[in-house]
Amino acid sequence: MIQYDNHRQKLALICSGQLSLQENVEFFLSNIKKQSNLNAFISVFEEQARKQASLVASKIAQGNAGKLAGMVVAVKDVLALEGEKLTCASAILANFTSIYTATAVQKLIDEDAVIIGKTNCDEFAMGSSNENSAFGAVKNPVNAEYVPGGSSGGSAVAVAAYMCDVALGTDTGGSIRQPASFCGVVGLKPTYSRVSRYGLTAFASSFDTIGPFARSIDDVAAVMEVIAGYDDRDATSSKIAVENYITELSLTSDVLRIGVPKEYFGEGLQPEVRSAITSILDKLREAGHQIQEVSLPSTRNAIATYYILTMAEVSSNLERFDGARYGERAENSANLNDMYCNSRTEKLGKEVKRRILLGTYVLSAGYYDAYYRKAQQVRRLIKEDFSRVFSQVDVLVTPTAPTTAFRIGEKSTDPLEMYLSDIYTTSANLAGIPGMSIPVGSDNNGLPIGLQIMANEFQELELLKLGSVIEKIMR
Repeated sequence: MIQYDNHRQKLALICSGQLSLQENVEFFLSNIKKQSNLNAFISVFEEQARKQASLVASKIAQGNAGKLAGMVVAVKDVLALEGEKLTCASAILANFTSIYTATAVQKLIDEDAVIIGKTNCDEFAMGSSNENSAFGAVKNPVNAEYVPGGSSGGSAVAVAAYMCDVALGTDTGGSIRQPASFCGVVGLKPTYSRVSRYGLTAFASSFDTIGPFARSIDDVAAVMEVIAGYDDRDATSSKIAVENYITELSLTSDVLRIGVPKEYFGEGLQPEVRSAITSILDKLREAGHQIQEVSLPSTRNAIATYYILTMAEVSSNLERFDGARYGERAENSANLNDMYCNSRTEKLGKEVKRRILLGTYVLSAGYYDAYYRKAQQVRRLIKEDFSRVFSQVDVLVTPTAPTTAFRIGEKSTDPLEMYLSDIYTTSANLAGIPGMSIPVGSDNNGLPIGLQIMANEFQELELLKLGSVIEKIMR
């Protein structure tokens, strides 16, 4: 198999006859089978991918192919694809087939990407380790005894293990960035509203975002340029124009003002992660970029605020999965109430049920003001912290996660410890700003370390520019 660094190089090889698109698809299909122990996919579209590869190859030969011609893409199984199962990695939707396609996925198809399959994830995208899937845990491609991160672990693994060119994931509190960090790939969470959520099964509607995983900044930029933009089927999607990310990346990089939040480098940060981030910051300073310490004081409240608000939204969004309106129905129920209770008890996983119960609690009449309303007020303070800091700097650099990947089962008995895995990522979702994780080395066990970059609303280009600089440093 001819190696290539990004999709532009691959397309050039295909056009020159050095690489067959059909052979490229077969390479990925073969890797999926060889590495089935990683459990990255829930469904694989072998024949559809082969057929699409042949059609796209003809378009390339005729010179009328789309921007992503021949890019092989995996899609997290919370995104709809017409005629295919949409399980959300839950037993309650094990046999549910979608009747339409998510906007983000359709945009990829319209630009001649090849969809190779649906990736495994935490059930309804709820988790930080990808151990909560009804179809079994996903395993880290570097060491299968470790988690890949969650909830988009299957998508991160599919990219890291060369099962596709890029993959789509979703990020509600770090579910693209944290698995990207744990698996050693690039993962970008866009600004809330930058990418249409139409066709995404909702976890927490005011937090959910769709974004790409890739092995290069260039491919992340190419996918973002296609999937971003307004969609009249999603009232929350933004009408702000999408920049030409690929063209802008090829221009000379500006000197960036880089902020380093002191709250992200405190107790609990793995020494090897701290060292890797500090080393990159030193090299950026040597390259002429301005580095300054900043403060985001409301960060200490981010985890509590995030989980109160998202669990409240979960209790509302998952109400419809009851065995009557949507989902598998429990058998042998004596009455309607038993049917609802039994269906949810039998078909929903422990973590999903925990979040529904806690969300219902914080929304209840006696606790709404004490928890939910207060959390919304703190969310505003977190947003104001970022607005203030971004008047001083262009981007922020932090660790993506406090540690590298942990062992499978290590934190599954302690939900609070698991939730703390998201301590550096949830703030971006609370504020609605973009964030990206980029690999910057490995720890002593060979497990990847991720560096997180955050920017102000709709400043994805700033992330990509700094990411490109760091990518060159790491070569």
